[in-house]
Amino acid sequence: MTHPTDVPPSALLPRLASELKSRQAVNPPPWALYAKTGVHKQQAPTQVDWWYLRSASVLRKIYILGNTGVMRLSAEYGGKRDRGSAPYHARSGSRAVLREIVHQLEKSGLVQPYKNRGRRISPEGQRLLDNTAREVLKGLVETRPELAKYL
Repeated sequence: MTHPTDVPPSALLPRLASELKSRQAVNPPPWALYAKTGVHKQQAPTQVDWWYLRSASVLRKIYILGNTGVMRLSAEYGGKRDRGSAPYHARSGSRAVLREIVHQLEKSGLVQPYKNRGRRISPEGQRLLDNTAREVLKGLVETRPELAKYL
């Protein structure tokens, strides 16, 4: 059986992002044009569809990490803050962006709350990830035959 971790994220995430966009599961809010993805970034993302790609990435992270909250996701999407001549320090990613994405994924039925321990993937979200991973893997097997064992 194909598992989303068997497929390279660079191949899976764009396909998953286009699927989320076509389903209208997530939509960027008006402020997404100006929002940075964390204090460690200097500018807002320049990619046009960055919201869909980040949403696909968050869905995959929730799938891999199990039940997780916005704070844990924020740590996953963090980075090093440039403090000039002072040493770099770790900083977390934007919780507002992640919270909005998680709420949209929950509203579309791909993620569900889990007790008081954050969110976990719903059966529909798991089905979406598994089917998308299988499609991507079938396309990759043509160029990389060693991946056929994962089908």
